[in-house]
Amino acid sequence: MVVCKKVLKPYGSFYIAIGDEYAADVKKIADELGLFMRNWLIWHYTFGQQMKKKFSRAHTHIFYFVNDKENFTFNDMAVRVPSDRQLIYSDKRANPAGKMPDDVWDGYPRVCGTFKEREGWHPCQMPENLLKRIIAVSTNSGDCVLDPFCGSGTTAAAAKQLGRNYVGIEVSEKYVANAERRLSELKKQGRGKLIFDTGELNELRRLLSDMERGAKEVAADKNLLKLFTNQLAVRTNNRKRYSREEIMTALRDLAD
Repeated sequence: MVVCKKVLKPYGSFYIAIGDEYAADVKKIADELGLFMRNWLIWHYTFGQQMKKKFSRAHTHIFYFVNDKENFTFNDMAVRVPSDRQLIYSDKRANPAGKMPDDVWDGYPRVCGTFKEREGWHPCQMPENLLKRIIAVSTNSGDCVLDPFCGSGTTAAAAKQLGRNYVGIEVSEKYVANAERRLSELKKQGRGKLIFDTGELNELRRLLSDMERGAKEVAADKNLLKLFTNQLAVRTNNRKRYSREEIMTALRDLAD
């Protein structure tokens, strides 16, 4: 934490994911280093660790610190999601830009062995979309993201897809080689028959994850499709006007 603080930009953000055993220590060290806590996030997931003599653990702490409590990057539009007022009640008073996610993050299950996302060579892999939320909200295009414990390379992969530079540090030569292979595979992922660029496709997938909806479900529901189309425009912030027909086609192609 001391070393990371030394290289953190004045307007930079510092996230730490940690279990129960050391969460209080992390907060204490951060206070001593002069970091300012913006949120103590809880990542709540399914497929928690089963226990026999205590309650099963199904969460990880994620601390969100900044260097300067007045000057920091926070792209709220990049992570907003449709609110219950929009999704359930069709309330006209709802903010059309959606709402900020809560400080308890659901919808990001642990990456288990049977998951398509799982890299089989690493035992403890973070969900890619969780890292994308963090990177999207706390950095801008072209900024540099540092992961001092790179592991499976998920942070670097997420940063690459979001148009950020990245630095990963890893003691295992095997993990480094596999992470580099993972990153090289991203270059081969084409756009296929979809009409959107890589950044837009990434936002489509990320928004589906954040809304906890499947591509087929959104494409088949007129109200959901309208909300999804509006929210995508908010997130991309590229002044493009997306038609529902374009989004429906893209979602159907993703579902194939």
